[in-house]
Amino acid sequence: MVQGQTGTRTPTALTIAGSDSGAGAGIQADLKTFAALGVYGTSAITAVTAQNTLGVRAVAELYPAVVAAQIDAVLEDIGADAAKTGMLASAAIVEAVASRLRWHGLARLVVDPVMVAKGGDRLLHADAVQAVRDLLLPLALVVTPNLPEAEVLAGLPIAGRADLEEAARRIAGLGARYVLVKGGHADGPPTDVLFDGVTFQDFGGERIRTRHTHGTGCTLSAAIAARLSLGDDVAAAVGAAKRYTAAAIRHAPGIGGGHGPLHHFWAYAEGETGAPSRDA
Repeated sequence: MVQGQTGTRTPTALTIAGSDSGAGAGIQADLKTFAALGVYGTSAITAVTAQNTLGVRAVAELYPAVVAAQIDAVLEDIGADAAKTGMLASAAIVEAVASRLRWHGLARLVVDPVMVAKGGDRLLHADAVQAVRDLLLPLALVVTPNLPEAEVLAGLPIAGRADLEEAARRIAGLGARYVLVKGGHADGPPTDVLFDGVTFQDFGGERIRTRHTHGTGCTLSAAIAARLSLGDDVAAAVGAAKRYTAAAIRHAPGIGGGHGPLHHFWAYAEGETGAPSRDA
């Protein structure tokens, strides 16, 4: 709980992302994550997708003005202690989102620069990448690219640790205060590297051998936003979010014939009560 004008209140977090009809990624994964971590979640939908664990069949982008109106409606009434962005689809939507977040002065923003779905379908138009660089990253407290996304944002192929650190520096130079380069696409244990503009901090993890990883990036970035809304600093939020995401992968329910979803409520299914502890 956080302190409000009339005492304690439930922390809130906003997700600005696409809808996944299979409920493994996008706003569905984000809202599940917020709820599992004891945060009240709100949403601004940028696009509606027809997809399942096998792939994306169709995408319908919302009008940028409608996306902006959703953000305004939430922030003018409910507010948000933190927010995250996911699938933004087009340059026009990126522009609308950045404009409204700048207007409302939201300080704790996590940018997940979603570019490609797990099955390989493109979720961000090529001309929108520059809009993300120019308009959204300067607003970000944390940006969470995987290795392919970091290569695109930094304009640098990543072949090893030195390249990864240089890519993080370049992305930080675009305005993001913290850069978390995720290591899931590399060989070996998935080590994520957090750069604060000066130093690098590694967050190790176990390589879980499973095809049920749909929505992993969405879940991690949503968990970071949730932990920030609960009052964690960035490093603590990243560590807790990585542990939560790994557990959700480990307890994946095995749904679907392709890249299945995680189990966001695994702790409750195993009989635990209440929100996960701050050390979860």
